[in-house]
Amino acid sequence: QVQLVESGGDSVQAGGSLRLSCAASGYTYISMGWFRQAPGKQREGVAAIDTYSSTRYAESVKGRFTLSKDNAKNTLYLQMNDLKPEDTAVYYCAADFRRRVFDILAGDFAYWGQGTQVTVSS
Repeated sequence: QVQLVESGGDSVQAGGSLRLSCAASGYTYISMGWFRQAPGKQREGVAAIDTYSSTRYAESVKGRFTLSKDNAKNTLYLQMNDLKPEDTAVYYCAADFRRRVFDILAGDFAYWGQGTQVTVSS
């Protein structure tokens, strides 16, 4: 059982930056990812990293968001720059014991955090 605790959500103005963190309890070599869900919309994949440190990004965030993982701390980070109002959503951290991630699909991840709110105002 992997427990995930997210932090870092906040309210910012467009063009601002935030860094989300996700601490995974006791497991280092797991694939992890970030998803988001805006009101009235389906959950969508944002970024993911697998146990080989390969990363995947949604087209909508490429060049603005950067994923990194500190294996010593079992913590995943999502650096979000140049935020836009359409980035407003609840952001969820996810994890799975699969070693490879070829796409950012919610169904590929078994463990989920509670979510953290990101609000971007124009």
